Amino acid sequence: MKISYDKEVDALYIRLLEGEQQSRTLRLTDEVALNIGNEEQLIGVEILDAKNILGHGQLPKLLIENINFAVAP
Repeated sequence: MKISYDKEVDALYIRLLEGEQQSRTLRLTDEVALNIGNEEQLIGVEILDAKNILGHGQLPKLLIENINFAVAP
């Protein structure tokens, strides 16, 4: 997973799948869109006007719960 933020356009993109993917865009609102790939897999989430949408003027802290990360030997 990769999360990127473009401060010039105030857009946040959360990429869930790596590599080139063909996708279609499903708009949830004017600011939030989902990129859907083959077999209806969620590839990514785009959030425009991100500071306002996510943090009322500030991007929030990221908190990940209940995930076990496997470390390769």
